[in-house]
Amino acid sequence: MKKLFSGSMSKTRLAIIITSFIVFSSILGFGVFHGTKAAVKVNVDGEEVSLRTHAKTVADILKELNITVRAEDHLHPSENTKVTDSMQIVWNPAKEVELVIDDDKQKVWTTAKTVKELLNQKEIKLAEHDKLNVSLNDSIKDELVIEIEKAFQVTLNVAGEEQQVWSTSTTVADFLEQQEITLNDLDRVEPSLEELVANNSVVNVTRVEKVTDVVEETIDYGVVTKNDGNLDKGKEKVVQEGQHGTVAKHYEVVFENGKEVSRELVKEETLKETMDKIVAVGTKAAPKPEQVVSRSTESSSKEFYVSSTAYTAFCNGCSGVTSTGIDLRANPGVKVIAVDPSVIPLGTKVYVEGYGYAIAGDTGGAIKGNKIDVFFADKESAYRWGRKRVKIKILD
Repeated sequence: MKKLFSGSMSKTRLAIIITSFIVFSSILGFGVFHGTKAAVKVNVDGEEVSLRTHAKTVADILKELNITVRAEDHLHPSENTKVTDSMQIVWNPAKEVELVIDDDKQKVWTTAKTVKELLNQKEIKLAEHDKLNVSLNDSIKDELVIEIEKAFQVTLNVAGEEQQVWSTSTTVADFLEQQEITLNDLDRVEPSLEELVANNSVVNVTRVEKVTDVVEETIDYGVVTKNDGNLDKGKEKVVQEGQHGTVAKHYEVVFENGKEVSRELVKEETLKETMDKIVAVGTKAAPKPEQVVSRSTESSSKEFYVSSTAYTAFCNGCSGVTSTGIDLRANPGVKVIAVDPSVIPLGTKVYVEGYGYAIAGDTGGAIKGNKIDVFFADKESAYRWGRKRVKIKILD
């Protein structure tokens, strides 16, 4: 029995020893297996992953991490690099963005982190006045749209003042708003507000203003003559002095860039009525002309006294042209007298006391008998002459 029991114990001990050996071998093998793994750090798009691996190459590690690398991605080191302990692998997947420069659109794969970095990679330089729809510091993300509007110079002319300014492609209306140009209702813009500005465009703004201008003008009074049988023929007497009237004329005046371009009369308003001058004209028969035989060496000349008045070419109703066709306004220095042709024939050369040599070149409704009207170029001289009795000498 003792021998049998001793044999059983030996078998049990053997089984324990074998089992212990197997467990120890497994533990040892597991320790050896894991102890031979390489420690690797993988930076996946900015996030670091640490792992231990028996992978042979970088490609094997990426496969373990279910990472598919595109040609545009950034991977360091390359996929066929052998794995070593403490290796660091960096993988930055490329992102697809849309880059729009003016009207040119393109799809771009990039591993840049920011918009600024992408533009530097593409060697795209932004000028001071260019427009960018995103910030330079914005992060790159899939399907990001980056729009760049390149600035160009535009000639802006406002009310005649010209300047060169920078703009991007936009409508004329938006361009003027950007330049802080306020349009008034009547202002004119060329080209139209809906058109687009482009490189070397010229935008003209014409400032238009309408105002009302009121001008007061004097109205000459008329002269009315009435026959008077109590006055000698050829004499005149002022019964009523004339008075000038006043009228206010309202004009609509249009200014463009401060210069008057049109003036239209829209209304007339009488401020003061005129009063006619009334002159009584004598119809009483005058004595026959007194003839004086001249002692002059010219035996054919004769002298006599006449009643004289004065007139100008600018009186109310005057045409400025005598009955014989002399244009007094064009010839203000000519010496002309108005006569009664039955007394002094038209065209006769005469000498008038205080007036000088003259020609009988005009007639008048009130010039009858031995009466003359002497011509002066201005009203002041005619007023100074007044009415007086003078001697006249007929020269031919």
